Amino acid sequence: MDALSTTQLVLIGLIFVWSGIVRSGLGFGGAVLSLPFFLLVADDPLLFLPPIAIHLLVFSGWITWQSHRKNQQARREQAQAQTNAQANGHATAATPTQTASNVDWGFLKRALKIMIVPKIIGVIGLLTIEPRLMTVIIFGIVLVYAIGYVINRPVRSQHPWVERGLLMLGGYVSGTSLTGAPLIISIFARHVAKHQLRDTLFVLWFILVTIKMISFVAAGVDLQLKAQLWAFPCALVGHLIGQRLHQRLVAAETPQFFRLLGLALIVISLVGLSGTI
Repeated sequence: MDALSTTQLVLIGLIFVWSGIVRSGLGFGGAVLSLPFFLLVADDPLLFLPPIAIHLLVFSGWITWQSHRKNQQARREQAQAQTNAQANGHATAATPTQTASNVDWGFLKRALKIMIVPKIIGVIGLLTIEPRLMTVIIFGIVLVYAIGYVINRPVRSQHPWVERGLLMLGGYVSGTSLTGAPLIISIFARHVAKHQLRDTLFVLWFILVTIKMISFVAAGVDLQLKAQLWAFPCALVGHLIGQRLHQRLVAAETPQFFRLLGLALIVISLVGLSGTI
């Protein structure tokens, strides 16, 4: 990023703040909802994907660990309450959200078996496809997602073979651009309990991004580590804001919100495609 102008660097910093807000606020979308903006500033996915991947690794691990510690604390408090109740001659029922793990490891393992090969194929595609063509593909994918938001028709199916296909496609898209979250979430939301969904997704992002980072290192891709001196603090600011807004965003998650978000993404994608094709 050393060759970029001061204006471009400022814009990139603001977009990293935005990505942090989205990632910690919604639990997903830090890449898919920021990459279109990055590509309008500089038309090179490999310039931004390594920093985005590093941020995903750090913050997904951080959030999951925090949730795990809270879960463990809840278990200890519940065990103490049951002990006290038994000592007083009373019985208490266990609360599922306190005794269950904050991650659905069973479904996560099954989904990874389906996604892993397409993921690797996607990573190879990213490293071999010409960057300009990759930009068109990314904008096209985001445009499809945005239209889905606008018409309030998220991708979902009750047929197992369709769900496997969507997981495979989500894995491939994740391998090419880290923007497979909307496809993946549509399946996970059907099979993972609500209180486990957010942390299960963060563990999944951590695993998928680790694969991508290994491929970046093996291929000699510039990880933009010098840029992290200012990019990471920007993402951290966004993360802290997103954490504060998380409960509000979940409560305000209405079709109208996603329609507005979809319209904004459609405009961004069309402008990006007009400047690329």
